[in-house]
Amino acid sequence: MATIKDVALKAEVSVTTVSHVVNDTRHVSAKVRERVELAIRELGYVPNAMARSLKSNTTSTLGMLIPNSSNPYFAEIVRIVEDRCFGAGYTLVLCNTDDEPRRQSVYLQVLAERRIDGLIVVSTGESGDNDLAKQLNGLRVPTVLVDREIANPVCDLVETAHMQGGLLAVRHLLSLGHKRIACIGGPVGVMPSEQRIEGWRMALAEAGAAPGIASTDSLLWRGGFTSQGGYEAMHAILRTEQKPSAVFVCNDLMAIGALRAAHESGVRVPDELSIVGFDDIELSAYTSPALTTVAQPKERIGALAVDMLLERVGGKRRDARKVVLQPELCVRASTARHASFREAPAPAPAAAETPSPQTRKSRTS
Repeated sequence: MATIKDVALKAEVSVTTVSHVVNDTRHVSAKVRERVELAIRELGYVPNAMARSLKSNTTSTLGMLIPNSSNPYFAEIVRIVEDRCFGAGYTLVLCNTDDEPRRQSVYLQVLAERRIDGLIVVSTGESGDNDLAKQLNGLRVPTVLVDREIANPVCDLVETAHMQGGLLAVRHLLSLGHKRIACIGGPVGVMPSEQRIEGWRMALAEAGAAPGIASTDSLLWRGGFTSQGGYEAMHAILRTEQKPSAVFVCNDLMAIGALRAAHESGVRVPDELSIVGFDDIELSAYTSPALTTVAQPKERIGALAVDMLLERVGGKRRDARKVVLQPELCVRASTARHASFREAPAPAPAAAETPSPQTRKSRTS
């Protein structure tokens, strides 16, 4: 592999001159620059990125940790983040922690050793958050948390109003006449799931005075934020004696599994069971029936995460910033009016008044 000394010999210049051409740190005449660039191309010389970073104290590299690369929601966020990084002249190093706090800790150390300029983190969940906060404080790298907040005042945060999303989903089902509404939540302790469940509880509490509205005690089930988790939870729900007429599922991946379980059990969606998901991943528009879901503003989440991080990397801002974005309900074909609403007879039209002979006579006179 060619070295900077080989380039200098071929171009008949000093090593310092080659360095100035490569790093653009001093004016070099056009004639000399052309000789150096030609030697670089002919020799296939690749500058040592680590050495350059030591001189400039920057690497133009950002790191990102996500908890589950098989979840389409995170894959879509990563694509947006990567595009934004590339447009800003940065490369992105991605690590999948697989929801394991220990792996999260190891990857953070690896990224720190690579001298990244900044870090975007979606944490594994509550069990590893205390250790994560300590480690991030020790790394002293500008960090933006996405989706999952931890107790760390020095980090920026971009997230969706998860509880508000749960309210939107369940209020939609209530407006369709559903009264017994179950919930399939994510893993215990994962903050977005707990906040979405809280939105479900709040919506049912709001409607609690209405006759027939079921309490939440026996209607909460758990999945693992995976399609298998939603599939198993829905099968369990459909085996209960008092089946719900609607289910709020705390992410789209679980909702897709729930749709399959309903189909296997011969339960027609939405005629017999309405289902609402959360995230609005691309696949949710292509399920059968297409999934009604709470849409997270993924484009804004990804773009803001990168922009806020680069503000801190560039020294434009020192204080931590928190941005909470509002979700929107995306109504598709997996929800419908409750059977009692559909079957209620329409009020009979008022009978037309037949004028008496005297009235007819007076009208024509």
